[in-house]
Amino acid sequence: MSDANVELVRRFWEALRARDFAAVGAFMSERGHYVDVPVIGVDEGAFGPAETEARLRLGLEPLADYVLHDGPIVASGDMVVTEHAEEWTWATGEHVRLPFSSVMEVRGGKVDRWWDYFDLSTLMNAAPAAWVESIAGGYK
Repeated sequence: MSDANVELVRRFWEALRARDFAAVGAFMSERGHYVDVPVIGVDEGAFGPAETEARLRLGLEPLADYVLHDGPIVASGDMVVTEHAEEWTWATGEHVRLPFSSVMEVRGGKVDRWWDYFDLSTLMNAAPAAWVESIAGGYK
């Protein structure tokens, strides 16, 4: 099962790399939970395909450029862990490279859990104030 789960996660990252937010959402199960771990307690995260798509659009769609750099993938049973980096560039010129570790649980060919681990201060120190204000309104 691990090989099939790794392949699903590879396709998931390809969809995100292309900023095909609807395709990324479609990888999520109806109960699939996506959250950025540093904001747990402030934001409950997204549940299911539509909320996942909306959450990604809120943060990534406004970017002038987005580059996803692959890293190692480790899998055991239903769990798939990836290490990667994302480069975010805003239209006003700000840029950040964010290292991530992502933990996913795959069941029945869908992602049931996607928890992203990264340093929130790295992102917030680079982000323009207008982007921070725009995401504060949320996606729900």
